[in-house]
Amino acid sequence: MSNSMQIPDSLSSAVLSIAVICPDEQHRSAATSILRECQSGPVHEFKAYPPALNDVPRILGDNYDVILVELDSDPEYALDLVETICARNLATVMVYSAQTDSSLLLRCMRAGAREFLTLPFDSGTVAEALVRASVLRAGSRAPRKKDGRLLVFLGAKGGSGVTTLACNFATSLAKESGQRTLLIDFNLPLGDAAISLGIKAQYSISSAFQNTSRLDVNFLSTLLVQHESGLFVLAAPGELAPTYVSAEAIDKLLEIARQGFDYVVVDAGSRLDLQREHLFDESATIYLVTQVGIPELRNSHRLIALLSAAGSPKLEIVINRYDPRSVEIDEEHITKALTKPAKWKIPNNYAAVRRMQNTATLFTENDGQIAKVIQQMAYAVCGEPAVEEKKKTGFSFFRRGVAS
Repeated sequence: MSNSMQIPDSLSSAVLSIAVICPDEQHRSAATSILRECQSGPVHEFKAYPPALNDVPRILGDNYDVILVELDSDPEYALDLVETICARNLATVMVYSAQTDSSLLLRCMRAGAREFLTLPFDSGTVAEALVRASVLRAGSRAPRKKDGRLLVFLGAKGGSGVTTLACNFATSLAKESGQRTLLIDFNLPLGDAAISLGIKAQYSISSAFQNTSRLDVNFLSTLLVQHESGLFVLAAPGELAPTYVSAEAIDKLLEIARQGFDYVVVDAGSRLDLQREHLFDESATIYLVTQVGIPELRNSHRLIALLSAAGSPKLEIVINRYDPRSVEIDEEHITKALTKPAKWKIPNNYAAVRRMQNTATLFTENDGQIAKVIQQMAYAVCGEPAVEEKKKTGFSFFRRGVAS
């Protein structure tokens, strides 16, 4: 290795897998040559930037220790790419350029890049950068945190009680699991999850969508408000907000949320326009909230067919305001309309619903039938025993610990 710093034996054994992303053939060849000169690990070439930032996790995965990104072909997109890779913690990111602009260097560091290399390459500088990458790699051998579970409440029709159920479920899940739990109010233009929970939010989901370039776990945490149950909430705006949000913005928000939280509960209202977004992929669980009425059952039938296709999320049907004494539509016809049995049936209690709407008193603050079903839904997610089992073994009905 001519004119280069020798890598210490303790680090040279840690062979690095490196990816070089560069549309310029000459610059890419220069980068791969110097990397192969400085270390013996595999160097994989990407002849173009990923076509979209959403493709980055799929294309790169967890396959590389170091990713070297060339800036000059498209500096703005390259910086977005660096930020995306760093946000997903996919690898140690280095960048390189023929420019020595100090403002560009600062932007790269803010995006998360660890090293800024300049053309023409100096083998000693590159070797030192690889030593530092080896140290980082050796210090990050602990398993990465698994992304949190995504739990989406969707109404078959407006007025099905989605927000009420999502709020009660999310607070119950936060209490019973003791894990970090986030509720996101996607029910634009006017969601009322914060009102239902009796909390005031300084920021809203609009703040996240307006600052997608800055959005990471730390920035997201500044937009949240915490309920006394320990639940964190990303509220809907208090004023009318646009209902259209780009697929990229939605995907990034959900990815960041799942990185920071063990459970992410989404109040999607009856927004069927979101059905092609990340909310509805196979990693999610959808609670389809419906009622025993012809319009609701008809819509449910259509949605169940849509959401039962290959690659779709796990689907659990929730019948809200259920009254077994009703003879207008019997159980047989309900199951036939839905094409599958309902997983959960929430008893009808008009007084309890009105009380929550007017005083923010959650169902789970009372030892009633609605509370029991919602608690069972939460137990099913976090692996706790069912309500009846807890009573038999002498456990208290609620655990009052607040998630940190």
